[in-house]
Amino acid sequence: MIPLTSTSAAHPIEQRPLAGGHATLERRIGLRSAVLFNMLEMIGVGPFIALPLVIAAAGYRLSVWAWVLGAAIAIADGLVWAELGAAFPRAGGSYAFLREIYGPEGPGNWLSFLYVWQVGFTAPLSVASGCIGLSGFLAVFWPNLGSAPIAALPALHYSNFAAAAACLLVTALLYRNLSSITRLAWVLFTGVIAALLGVIVSGFAHAAATGGWHMPQAPTLSTALALGGLAQATLLATYCYWGYYNITFLGAEVRRPERTIPRAILLSVLFVSAFYVAMNLAVLPSLRKAASHAAGSAALPVQLVADIARSAFGRWAGYTIAALIVWTAFASVFSLLLGYSRVPYAAARDGNYFRFLAAVHPKHGIPHRSLVALGLVGAVFCFFSLTQVITLLVITRIVLQFFPQQIGVILLRIQRADLPRPFRIPLYPLPPLAAMAGFAFLLVYRVHALMELAVAAAIAASGTLLYLLRAWRVGQWPFARKS
Repeated sequence: MIPLTSTSAAHPIEQRPLAGGHATLERRIGLRSAVLFNMLEMIGVGPFIALPLVIAAAGYRLSVWAWVLGAAIAIADGLVWAELGAAFPRAGGSYAFLREIYGPEGPGNWLSFLYVWQVGFTAPLSVASGCIGLSGFLAVFWPNLGSAPIAALPALHYSNFAAAAACLLVTALLYRNLSSITRLAWVLFTGVIAALLGVIVSGFAHAAATGGWHMPQAPTLSTALALGGLAQATLLATYCYWGYYNITFLGAEVRRPERTIPRAILLSVLFVSAFYVAMNLAVLPSLRKAASHAAGSAALPVQLVADIARSAFGRWAGYTIAALIVWTAFASVFSLLLGYSRVPYAAARDGNYFRFLAAVHPKHGIPHRSLVALGLVGAVFCFFSLTQVITLLVITRIVLQFFPQQIGVILLRIQRADLPRPFRIPLYPLPPLAAMAGFAFLLVYRVHALMELAVAAAIAASGTLLYLLRAWRVGQWPFARKS
């Protein structure tokens, strides 16, 4: 368990002296900033890439329901994060939850280590996916970014180097105190909202100029095909919603976490879902022909969104929307790296990961070594394809992070009924059960589900083996000796 020294009766803050200094994290984040950090991560490159793909997968009439179903899953799962985040407002989010639920001297030590192990893969891949998408949007202005600088390596493009540079730039911008980071985040957020509103206004304006908004004709599909398409579309929508829990990773830096964390989670899901549904409805008439071909070209989703604005307001409107989407992608990576940098730090504090990462910068008050490590690994992953990472990210997190938490919140209610819970899940246990059912739906109806689950199982197996070797060496569970 993370040692705590109280700063308030209800919610203490970590004060263990750290390697290389005695600096600790301070509670500076209020509700508005908490919602901001969540929304910055949620509204990134994802919705602009996924929008036509969702329509292509689910069809015109079911595409809106994919966003609605994704929001319902996010709310159900968000309530789980809200109860755990309010009860355990510590750095690391899921790391702290799994360790506490399953016992820091028992299986919780293994599950929390396993979580940090998979974060070592998924967090840099998430950062890289945002940077790769950002570089794809830059190709609207510089088409040569798609060319290969080395003839012997045709899969390596200038866009990969642009993505890696963006990752390193974000890391540098985050290497400062939290007050400066918050001010910069508000500046980035203005561009995020402008990008969303620009796409929505352009979509409805284009529809009005071409005969008004109307639902395109859709072919009749069998039940099996409709469910399969809806599952694929909802998986894409779910990827776009992820980030509503970002504030839990900053739990040790949140003021009044018993109120701030649950409200920030629910408000961010509601705000973002309203934007996504409106954006889908706005562009639906414009994409009725192009959406069926979206899966065939990685650049097409970017061009489609820019083309809608260009058709409605002229060429410079298309360039403006593309620039705002680049801004939005950058802001998402900014928030993503900010949150996940706290996870290895929290594990290292407990002696459950590399101790080197436990340091807090004596001046800026941030876990700077953890931040730099994830940033550098993310820059390396920028040299992979975007399509190679998104689905694996979703499947791995569902299996190794979300399911253990949803089961864990139920176990915690049974085993520790007297635990103070500043926020309690309404209609318990329906939300965690609904979240598990929703995620199971995404897993079962995927075409390549077994292959993707096998990759997640390999990550789990390798992490478990590494943990067992380490536990045997240091005498931790299950090799701990009774005194």
